[in-house]
Amino acid sequence: MKKPVKRSRRLVIGLTGGYGTGKSTVAAILKGWGARIIDADAIGHKLLSPGTNVHSAVLRRFGRGILRPRSDVIDRQALSRVVFGNDAQLRALDSIMHPAILRIVRRQVAGIKNGMVVIDAPLLVETGFHRNVDKLVVVTASREHQIKRVQGKRGLSRAAVISRIRSQIPLQDKVRMADFVIDNNGTRKDLRKAVTELRRMWWTS
Repeated sequence: MKKPVKRSRRLVIGLTGGYGTGKSTVAAILKGWGARIIDADAIGHKLLSPGTNVHSAVLRRFGRGILRPRSDVIDRQALSRVVFGNDAQLRALDSIMHPAILRIVRRQVAGIKNGMVVIDAPLLVETGFHRNVDKLVVVTASREHQIKRVQGKRGLSRAAVISRIRSQIPLQDKVRMADFVIDNNGTRKDLRKAVTELRRMWWTS
């Protein structure tokens, strides 16, 4: 069995999965136990704010039709409608967003010298950044669980959710790369038990 890592050391965990598998819930549990969370989605949202280089680059590529009415604020739903289901458009957006997000993630990780650091990123494997973590954790769920969770949270149509799921690397491919897999098809209690096991394996109080 792998020896637990002492708290005097830094342990960088890459946390990923698919849309609606519940990885952010796992991150929240780990945060409650003292882990430092780096949320790639939150970084991406900030980078889309007016005045950033990313905002300007996205507008140049996709035009002002993705803005909210009478505003310079990008409507993320409008942007999603443009890119999901169109591989060329999605690749164009990723080529703008991913390098900028990863630069910030690297900088934030470098600034943390000890403790558990969790990079919560849905596209961790797609970007290749999983090669830079100590351990890769993949959260899985059935397709129906994914669809129901995303619909409940974002109010998207079934077709829209499936389009987003298909834009990611299949979960089974991510599972093959994982150091630890969390099945999130059960209850919240089941999920917490699985996360507790992860913590027990790699981390001591």
